[in-house]
Amino acid sequence: MHLLLYYFLAINLIAFILYGIDKLKARKNLWRIPESTLLLIAVIGGSIGAWLGMYVWHHKTMHLKFKYGVPAILALQIAIWVYMTYPNPPQGRESLDSKETLCP
Repeated sequence: MHLLLYYFLAINLIAFILYGIDKLKARKNLWRIPESTLLLIAVIGGSIGAWLGMYVWHHKTMHLKFKYGVPAILALQIAIWVYMTYPNPPQGRESLDSKETLCP
């Protein structure tokens, strides 16, 4: 579990830094980090760092695939995390019926 936490911390830090580097390169008219790389880093777990990098560095905030894509990736990752963390949520009427039998 600790290894996974370290992975997510590292990948988000890398994403944040990459967005900053790309913004700096854009200002100086230098070779840029490909958009596919910036999006891929979000997909493999760096969506929080990518989102923060977009707004701290004011970078890619007007590009639709980043403006909507990075938050969508983040929302999907949160949904997957919730599903993986709570794999057996109560289901419909059956869970209500069982509660009713326990309480008079």
